[in-house]
Amino acid sequence: MDTFLYFLYTFLYTALLIWGLYGIRKQELDKWSSVIYIVILPLIYDNLILATGKWIGEGELLESLNFSRFCLHALITPLLVMYSIGTLRESGIQWAKKKWLVLVGIIYTIGLMVFEFSVEVVGLEIEVVKEYGVVSYSNVEEATGPPIMVLFVTLILIVASAIVWKKTKWPIFFIGAIVMTIGSAVPLNIESGAVTNAFELFLIFTLIWTKRRLITGQLHVK
Repeated sequence: MDTFLYFLYTFLYTALLIWGLYGIRKQELDKWSSVIYIVILPLIYDNLILATGKWIGEGELLESLNFSRFCLHALITPLLVMYSIGTLRESGIQWAKKKWLVLVGIIYTIGLMVFEFSVEVVGLEIEVVKEYGVVSYSNVEEATGPPIMVLFVTLILIVASAIVWKKTKWPIFFIGAIVMTIGSAVPLNIESGAVTNAFELFLIFTLIWTKRRLITGQLHVK
């Protein structure tokens, strides 16, 4: 079942990317909220590698492909901070257009990248894992707590989305952040390693939907 789900996620993420880029103007690509297109690419890669792992087979190739998953996660996920700031700015919230906020956001983002890469990637040892029909390589050491980088990114998503909701009456961004947070925190007694990834997919769906509203000029301060 998990193999099917990972293939499904790969397809849905690709569809979201196409939808997100549909009809976009060149000037829109220069905006901070457009980093969502960069964020979605590693998610396509991640799910595709998990879906095809059993056909690639154990060995150096699959190990290298899985190691890249950890690297991309560390370097790309923090960009959601800049997406959040971009959404505030582009929806017409005046104080969010201050240069200092962008500077703080960039420093915060780079700090999270450096932290995650140095803590989770440098010295990372992975071993083959066969679970629910999926063959992949994962961290030898079990996680001792929630991922710090993800917590700090999620905090920004929740705060920014709450502000967007209050100022523009658009709740979808906030709903996505909350559903993702709850889904990650509540343990599910399900024999699957892929089902919980649906919460991440839902979050990205809400972020792309929010970006579409920005592109079409439907998301602005009331």
